[in-house]
Amino acid sequence: MRKQTSGESLARAAQEYIEAHSKDKFSLDAMAGELYVNGSYLLRTFRRYTNMTPLHYHHIVRCAKAKELLLQTDRSISEVGEMVGFVSSAHFAHIFRKTEGCTPSAYRLANKEGYANKR
Repeated sequence: MRKQTSGESLARAAQEYIEAHSKDKFSLDAMAGELYVNGSYLLRTFRRYTNMTPLHYHHIVRCAKAKELLLQTDRSISEVGEMVGFVSSAHFAHIFRKTEGCTPSAYRLANKEGYANKR
């Protein structure tokens, strides 16, 4: 087993921070402050080890939580967006489509039946 580098450890710590604070408004400076590093260094290091920006990872985490809620609840699309931290339903739909390739309602429609059969 190979030892993790400090950059890998920082990237993992940033991922854990994002997962724990996914409902909060994203702030690279706040995260960098919590991790005791410079924001530019954090951005470069995160991108190097994950091949994405911290903001993109934040969107992925939020959308993953939204996908669960879309299948497990009958809440409206805007309510699901609010539950995962989006301020507006339009922004939620935009980010969801960009991240998942379809709208939240299309995702629910295509996957809800399959989810109900698995239960």
